Amino acid sequence: MTAFAACHRAWPCLILVAALAGTVSDPALAEPVTTPASSVARDPLVVHLDQARILKLPERTATLVVGNPLIADAVVQPGGSVVITAKSFGATNLIALDRGGNTLMESPIQVVGPNDHVVVVMYRGVERETYSCAPDCGRRITVGDTPTYFTANLTQVGTLNTLAQQGLK
Repeated sequence: MTAFAACHRAWPCLILVAALAGTVSDPALAEPVTTPASSVARDPLVVHLDQARILKLPERTATLVVGNPLIADAVVQPGGSVVITAKSFGATNLIALDRGGNTLMESPIQVVGPNDHVVVVMYRGVERETYSCAPDCGRRITVGDTPTYFTANLTQVGTLNTLAQQGLK
């Protein structure tokens, strides 16, 4: 399951989440929730772009909120774990709430650049292309690349995935 929250400095946090039990969360949870200082993680959870991290959720977690799902996504797994997947560069947060809307945990998430051994960024004027070189160089789909380069790579990867899935049938 994926849970999201949309927040902005000027507006209260609007929670667009589904409860972990499979039912839609109580609209009353959309009201601001105070966070006990002891439940706030001081150091951000660092996730490399295009990678995932696993985090153990507190017991009694009923709702999971991701501050900005364009930066990171959270998918709950059986056994109380959550998989955090980095989507784009930036910072967001993850909040776990109980059924009463009380904050059980709040953790900042920082999405940083790729963790490859060698990443080459090539500029051709204002055009940007990214390559992973480990050991041979190959095109890499990276946020911030020139739209033409990015779209061409994304199309090729999509075609390859489609052909691979057809071969499995």
